[in-house]
Amino acid sequence: MTLVRARGLTRRHPVPKKTLFEKKTFTTALDDVDVDVREGSALGVIGESGSGKSTLVRLLLGLDTPTEGSIEFDGRDVDAGASARDLHWLRRETGIVFQDPYASLDPRMNVGRIVGEPLWALDVLEGSAARRERVAEVLADVGLEPDMATRYPHEFSGGQRQRIALARAIVHRPRLLVGDEPMSALDVTVRAQILALLAKLRERDKLTLVMVSHDIGVVQNLCDEVLVMKDGRVVEEGPTEKVLLHPQAAYTRHLLSSIPTLPAR
Repeated sequence: MTLVRARGLTRRHPVPKKTLFEKKTFTTALDDVDVDVREGSALGVIGESGSGKSTLVRLLLGLDTPTEGSIEFDGRDVDAGASARDLHWLRRETGIVFQDPYASLDPRMNVGRIVGEPLWALDVLEGSAARRERVAEVLADVGLEPDMATRYPHEFSGGQRQRIALARAIVHRPRLLVGDEPMSALDVTVRAQILALLAKLRERDKLTLVMVSHDIGVVQNLCDEVLVMKDGRVVEEGPTEKVLLHPQAAYTRHLLSSIPTLPAR
């Protein structure tokens, strides 16, 4: 079953005019992209910086409005131009983890408030006690002690902060979890821990994943399917093993050849 279906997604941004009489021009961040995300699958989106990866996931989550094209979530149209209240249904179904665990957490809020914020904002669960219990439960799920809820982000390491961000993204039990470079700011050891945690949560909670990453290894280990993007367009897509081991597009081969390797002895 297809959970997310996008057709003809295009996103253009106007270029600021230097003079009053200059003709209005646009830059294209995404150009006529089709995407299908199967329920229960893990889709990796790879490509160089500026290839349109982040623009694509923002559109899929209704965080930006496409210039052209349409998006459906479980058969329901996503109108990104709708009011925040009208998009509550989509926010309940989705969660996102951003790249920088230092910038994505409000330093003025303790961990309990940060993680529990979606429960209050989306009116999930009734009563403060039930919501606090859910916060404690999800902190334990990501490998943190429930009593850490009273502490503040500056008291945690980078890896712990990303666990907090992950807890906030799944606290309301979404069906779709999106990671926008969620491990690029972490060291190798912590990255492996977060990768294992995502795999465990995906299996246990039947999560559908969309993972944007520069790290081919992350996609190879976590994702069933992969989408390769260049200059706002999809140049190749298919099962991860097939695309990464037997790439058909010249750009995909170039991308894979740029991965550093140790010489054989």
